[in-house]
Amino acid sequence: MAVRHRLVHASPDAVWAVLADGSRYADWVVGTSRSRPIRGLWPHLDAAIRYEVRLGPIQLVNETVVRHCEEGVRLELEAHAGVLGTARIAIELRPWGELCLVIVDEHPLQGAGGRLHNVGFEALIQLRHRAMLARLARLCESEAHDEKPTVVAAMPGADGAGHA
Repeated sequence: MAVRHRLVHASPDAVWAVLADGSRYADWVVGTSRSRPIRGLWPHLDAAIRYEVRLGPIQLVNETVVRHCEEGVRLELEAHAGVLGTARIAIELRPWGELCLVIVDEHPLQGAGGRLHNVGFEALIQLRHRAMLARLARLCESEAHDEKPTVVAAMPGADGAGHA
């Protein structure tokens, strides 16, 4: 089982906002070129998105289905990857002070991915998760940074008080 985590410098709510937008799946999932909701209200139970994977001139169209959702805390997905089969991807968000610890746990469920799963595939999944979590962190952190109000501190005496 490939389990990886990353501390994201944004609130769990900010991270959830990205995960809860099915049209942004391709923004943080490695290898995905485009995504769009196709069924239900993402990320509610049984909602699905369709996504594209491009491998040179080849374009694969697959879908991911929500199998479990605890809003703001946990999202479990079943990703369909054609001949490779399906995989379970669980994403957990834990508050870590004002930040968010994101934990991803993925393993194959059905098809060739499950039959061929070995230490080598596990290493590839770990590399993919590292890149995926880095993308997710960049998105969430840049949006959290953009939303922070600029605070201008008044300097003592700036209103003329204390001057002779």
